[in-house]
Amino acid sequence: MTSTTSAPRKQIHLAAHFPGVNNTTVWSDPAAGSHIEFSSFVHLAQTAERAKFDFFFLAEGLRLREQNGEIYDLDVVGRPDTFAVLSALAAVTERLGLAGTVSSTFNEPYEVARQFATLDHLSAGRAAWNVVTSWDAFTGENFRRGGYLPQDERYSRAQHFLDAAFALFDAWAGDEIVADRATGEFLRRPEVGTFSHHDQHFAIDGAFSTPRSPQGRPVIFQAGDSEEGREFAAATADAIFTRHATWDAGRAFYADVKGRLAAYGRRPDQLVVLPAATFVLGDTDAEAADIAQEVRLQQVSGATAIKLAEQLWNTDLSDLDPDGPPPDFDPVVGENTIAKGRASVRMHRDPVATAREWREKAAAEHLSLRELIVETTNRQTFVGSAATVAQAIDDHVQGDVCDGYILVPHITPGGLDRFADEVVPLLQERGVFRTEYEGETLRDHLGLDPAPRVLRRPSAATSGAAS
Repeated sequence: MTSTTSAPRKQIHLAAHFPGVNNTTVWSDPAAGSHIEFSSFVHLAQTAERAKFDFFFLAEGLRLREQNGEIYDLDVVGRPDTFAVLSALAAVTERLGLAGTVSSTFNEPYEVARQFATLDHLSAGRAAWNVVTSWDAFTGENFRRGGYLPQDERYSRAQHFLDAAFALFDAWAGDEIVADRATGEFLRRPEVGTFSHHDQHFAIDGAFSTPRSPQGRPVIFQAGDSEEGREFAAATADAIFTRHATWDAGRAFYADVKGRLAAYGRRPDQLVVLPAATFVLGDTDAEAADIAQEVRLQQVSGATAIKLAEQLWNTDLSDLDPDGPPPDFDPVVGENTIAKGRASVRMHRDPVATAREWREKAAAEHLSLRELIVETTNRQTFVGSAATVAQAIDDHVQGDVCDGYILVPHITPGGLDRFADEVVPLLQERGVFRTEYEGETLRDHLGLDPAPRVLRRPSAATSGAAS
């Protein structure tokens, strides 16, 4: 007789994304609050911690976006500094991880490493760094260098930036035993290691000012879908933030990035895959569907529909009626001239083909431009009762669509409350989500290996003159 043992169920990872300024936010809802007052950050973070989430995720924009030469409406509330917000949140939370997006394009390794090492100390080991590249010269105008880096050079700089940051995090390698000259006693003091990192992007030498932090280094996130981004994540990241939340796309992405790890001597569990996901809850599935439709109509007003269409067509459509048909001409191909400072502006790899598909869909289904935008930019990942949403999330994680989700509520700051109160207990009953934090650090929450005591040291290949 033979017996079979089913594989253990995967534990789900959950995080809370402070949405900031984007098209998911429903500003017209009476419950909508400030996106810059500290009380809003505190509410969302403490709700996430009450629900035992892994971490709080904060995006960042280095310049307010513009469209048609004016500040884009959704950016007028501003974008606070990441480190200031996360450092303040460290004082009002105890276990929740604190993840911040910081660009490798317009910053310097010493400055960023020092800030993250400090945050990891202040939070007792809860810091995470979402390493991104800034893609446009428009954003670069805010910085001394300005300019534009092609995609391959952006990722090259990002990898070397991270290599340099690791050298800094590891500068304090251990403890040194020294003799006290006055007493003759042997004392233990931290070894303050110097660093030297030279490559084609950076030439830095010195002694790092911040002792080794509780995690050794922050958890490293990466958010990018290009071939370069996937390779960067497979080689270096602890977690990847993706837009592939649906069943088919998610499973394909999951298999792809996990399959790249072996080439870098890594196990599949050393990279956590976390898509962004939105949700709408109701007492019943039917009620949730009605609410979801109303939310979408609030998210895509007539004016917003025009703005989003302009980003695809790359031309001024301000005279177009959002309740009429979409433009009957092809998009302007080439350099973007309508919207500046928005990474998703050119998210459509083939704008002409996309516009053709949109026109065909609008004609076949008798959709206005606004209705078309609602249909084609649907961002609601999970819609239903708490039981339906809990089952769907569990099914997706067990089905290797992902390892969990970074949840983006459409109301700030209270949009996560109902999920925490209704969905999380059901996941806990299923045995797939923690009832209490078991570890102290974010690495513990994510099930990641401890950071090696010394990750990297400058080698002969990197310690020569910069090229």
